[in-house]
Amino acid sequence: MRKLVPLVVDALLVILFCAIGRRSHDEAVLTGLLKTVWPFAIGLAVGWVVAVAVASRGRVQVARLDGTTLWPTGVLVWLGTLCGGMLVRVISGQGTAFSFIIVAACVLALFLLGWRAAFRAIN
Repeated sequence: MRKLVPLVVDALLVILFCAIGRRSHDEAVLTGLLKTVWPFAIGLAVGWVVAVAVASRGRVQVARLDGTTLWPTGVLVWLGTLCGGMLVRVISGQGTAFSFIIVAACVLALFLLGWRAAFRAIN
């Protein structure tokens, strides 16, 4: 169960990122949130799969994965969420303006890497 906590934290932060984005553009947060979240949720899943694969190093040893580390888990989850989310947005016809990519990269880094850095600093 403790292994799932970092994944849940990441998922909640991705939802928060999308809700903040919709609110900042005066878009309906609740009614359109799923449309904004799903590409980044797929990216988040990809990032976690890659992080598990790296931690397992080809073996089925998910127990070796520490979801609270900045490297490699945090960075892989962040890059997977950002790149995967943007790729899915392009494929699905949603916008990917350069300024949005920069803002998304910064905010997702702050969220997905920031909580890990704070957790490590406290512990």
